[in-house]
Amino acid sequence: MRPPSSSPPSPSPSLWRDTDFRRLWAGQTASQLGEHTTLVVLPLFAVLTLDAGAGPLGALRAVGQAPILLLSLLAGAWVDRWRARTVMVLTDAARAVALGAAAVAGLLGLLGLPALFVVAFTVGALSVLFDVAYQASLVRMVRRAQLVRGNSALEGSRSAAQIGGPALGGALVSLLSAPVAAAAGALFFAVSFVSLRRIRRPESVPERVAPVPERPELAAPVRGRIREGLRFVAGNAWLRAVCLASAAFQLSFAATMTVYLLFLPRELHLTGATVGLALAATGPGALLGSVLAARLPGRLGHGVVLVSAAVLGNGALLCVPALHGSTTATILALLAVNFVFGTFSQLVNVTVMSVRQAVTPDGMQGRAAATITFVGMGFTPLGSLLGGLLAQEWGLRTGLLVTAAGMMLSPVLMAASPLARLGRLLPVPREEPRPTERRGSE
Repeated sequence: MRPPSSSPPSPSPSLWRDTDFRRLWAGQTASQLGEHTTLVVLPLFAVLTLDAGAGPLGALRAVGQAPILLLSLLAGAWVDRWRARTVMVLTDAARAVALGAAAVAGLLGLLGLPALFVVAFTVGALSVLFDVAYQASLVRMVRRAQLVRGNSALEGSRSAAQIGGPALGGALVSLLSAPVAAAAGALFFAVSFVSLRRIRRPESVPERVAPVPERPELAAPVRGRIREGLRFVAGNAWLRAVCLASAAFQLSFAATMTVYLLFLPRELHLTGATVGLALAATGPGALLGSVLAARLPGRLGHGVVLVSAAVLGNGALLCVPALHGSTTATILALLAVNFVFGTFSQLVNVTVMSVRQAVTPDGMQGRAAATITFVGMGFTPLGSLLGGLLAQEWGLRTGLLVTAAGMMLSPVLMAASPLARLGRLLPVPREEPRPTERRGSE
């Protein structure tokens, strides 16, 4: 594969010299740390304190994921009309309040399963808004040539959260209490709120910049703008493939994690702190994956990286059902599996996000992200319920094997799609002129 014949563009200034980008990165790190702490705290509280079984745990996870299906498309339409950083600041503040209220309710002995359902849905709804907004915020802050490095940095912050969040959440629930763990999550969201509010760079909203006479469709209701986003994604072969592969992965992964969170404490007899430690091992792997994502696609080709990383990452989880007991060897094997999964799944995440952002015009970023989230992540509530059902009917070990095997459908779909043929250079939006040089797909 030969490099493009034209001279390379001049290097972009380092993002780390940009004070506002550092504030965005710091806020994202704190917000993701709060989110990943909460994702472990609520299920562990249900399993270890309320003695919830597979059915209630699957229902709790489904309730927390339901906002993805209910709100993603609306979130995309809103974000394309509003300042993304305003949405991020408000959602961080609201999540801090929700978890703070949960901590108080827990200290008063009122944090039962119904209250956990309310908190899970509230935090899930606010997280949908935040996640769509932060993806649009990056595009409005950096140049297109900086997207891969910017995504690598922000996904690196998510990796840092995966290192600290599960371990901290599991340790706090096991050693102290669920209310203390919920309070820690609220504190992280408050730190993110402060960091994001300090960003000073003005943010242009693409749909508000265009003169109304030239863009009469801007006056269309939210419903019309949602349809535009759906048509755009459906009409783009790369984004259609992303949707299908993401839907297959998220359905199976949600089912897998529901069984997984029961398998570790009940089948392997691990403590809450050890479960948190095992889950946290995905963090260092994801950090490595973020670093690799800034280099490998440009050297090997985006398609090769996507398919091979998905096979290696998803395939690693097939090893977990073979583990037995709570021995040191079992714990080390869990750490290794989660590290491998974290590395390659993060490599897929960053590469897919860069492809999606590169082929999407600025004014469509929020709706494209929301549409893909809606189609891909919208199956997670069903996956969580399915995982709980399989665990009840077939047992934890068999259920985990079946759900983990289902994750291999995602790389198969990517291999059969145009994503597998992507070369070393990213595509460009259809509205922009195509570059004259070859894209490295020869």
